[in-house]
Order: sequence, then C-alpha cells, then structure tokens
Amino acid sequence: MTVSNGSIRNLKPGVWAPIPTFMDENEALDLATFKSHVVKLAKAGMAPVVCGSMGEAHHLLEEERLTLFKAARAALDEAGLKDTILIVGTGANSTRATISLCKAAAGTGADAVIVIPPGYFAGAMTRAAIKTFFLEVQAASPLPVMMYNFPGAAGGIDVDSDLVEEIAREGSNICGIKLTCGAVGKLTRITAATTAPEFAETRQPFLTLGGFADFLAPAVIGGRGHGAIMGLGNIYPYAISHLFDLAYGVATAANPSSADLKKALALQDLVSAADASFTRAGIAGTKWYLQKHNGYPSSRVRRPLLDFETARGEALEKEEGVVKLMEIEKALAKAA
Repeated sequence: MTVSNGSIRNLKPGVWAPIPTFMDENEALDLATFKSHVVKLAKAGMAPVVCGSMGEAHHLLEEERLTLFKAARAALDEAGLKDTILIVGTGANSTRATISLCKAAAGTGADAVIVIPPGYFAGAMTRAAIKTFFLEVQAASPLPVMMYNFPGAAGGIDVDSDLVEEIAREGSNICGIKLTCGAVGKLTRITAATTAPEFAETRQPFLTLGGFADFLAPAVIGGRGHGAIMGLGNIYPYAISHLFDLAYGVATAANPSSADLKKALALQDLVSAADASFTRAGIAGTKWYLQKHNGYPSSRVRRPLLDFETARGEALEKEEGVVKLMEIEKALAKAA
C-alpha cells in the first residue's frame, strides 16, 4: 500500500506499459511528450512503468530517472488519475546503487519499484548472490519491490521458480515479479506458491506478471497470473486492456462465459501476431511507430542504440498483425 498526494493505492491485477523515454534530437528528455503519453495510456486502462527496459533505464543518469518518476506522477495527478499505480525502475549494477535509487524513488510519488538483478558480473551471480541481492534491496527499500526476471537484459541470469518463492517468503517487502523470460510454467508455479493460504495470510499481495503481450491470456487463464507489463501496451492500450478484462473475467468468474473465452482467444491471436512484430522492432521501432502514428516530435534513442531506419518502419506498419490489431484498437478507442 502506498499513500501519496492524499490517495491510497494498492497494487492489484492489471496491465502496465513500460513507457519509452522520449528525447529530442540531442538526447535531452522530452518531458512534454512523456507526460502526454503516460496520460494517454492511463486513460485507456494501461498503467505506467517508468524507466524499465523500454525506457532505456541503463542509459539514463540517476537524476534523469528521478525527473521522469516525478513527471509521471505529476502528469497522472494533473489529469485526475490519482488512483493509477506507478511502478518505477530502480535496477542498477550494484546493491548499493539500487538501494540508493529505491530510497530516492520514495519521494517521487511512485507506488513500487521494479528491480532487475545486476548482470555485468553475471558469471559470479550465484543463487546465493541473487537471493542476497533481492533480500538486501527489499529490506532497505521504502517502497515495495517487484522482481524483474529478464535474462536477455541481465547477462543471461534466469531466476527459477524455487528461488523466487524462497525470496518472496523471506522478504516481506517483495510485492511481485515480472517474467520476461516468457515461461508460463514458471508463472504458474510462482502463482500457486504465493496464493497459498500459508503465504497469503502473512505477506502483502504478490503479483505474478508476464513480460510479453503474446501470452497474456494463457498466463491469466491457464496460469492464474495477474496481468502483464509489456511494450506492446504503448501501441495498443485499449486492445490489451480489453484482452486483460476478458481473460481475467474468465479466470475469476464462478461460471465463466464461453463467449468471453472465445473472444479472449480470438483477440489474443491478433495480439500475439502484433507482439512478434514489435518485439523484432525493439525500442527504436516502437519509438518510430509512435512518432509516425501519434505525431510525437522525435523517435530518437540514446546511443549506443541506433535510430530505426525508415524503410524498416514502413515495412513494420504494413505487417498484417500490426494492421489488424490497429483496426481493433481504433474501434475500442472510438467506443470508449
């Protein structure tokens, strides 16, 4: 539970988008575009994660991260969205630096922090080192800590379900995990362990979230997951919010609707196709598409990343999955 600006906000099942860090051509923060995008998504049911992988967190100065944390909360509050949960990325390459960011984040209006294990010395990150890292961070953090398992961005570190459960049991300030490893079986095991009465009665709610949109419905319906944090939410916030509502409704209803299940699976097919396209395009491709279709001033990424080539962008926007899901997105936005 977080109290900020007179509001009490509890983490609960849902969908989040990792917000890109918008920049001008000189790589300076474009806060106006950033704040506008945060509000646009939140109004569509897509809460923000600031300074995650999509936000190029490890390319930012610490003061830039804190500026973005504060800007996101301010934008939400100014738009009357004070109940929107804000998660911020505080992962760094040492325990000390991570704790420093967690403490600084507590004064920005964030509700929780998301932390990836340090991957620079991945070969030395044994199970004991990973466990110690998360337990020390959560003990020192004023905000609840969400673990982030993304082998591709952590030097190949892949935290297994047994270790996640161990950390969650011993760390009273651990509030969940984002699984960008894409392992539905792992998600299912973690959810089973953290929803068991003996765990749930003594700990704060623990959210098990997927890291891609392409398995949102399977994770929620089959794995009893609580939602997802996924880059595709930046492009299709209404469609993915709708997919979550359908899937979560099926998963939690006493008498699930077969019609809603069919709708969820049909929409998931379209989401999965579009997600494959944007996963290939990456951060630069996502920014390119947002500049082209949302009218944002720049698609600049911070070096050493290179900007998306126009030819690749024009091919991306014509891919069948991208086009079909955008038709759904526009229809849902119009009906909202």
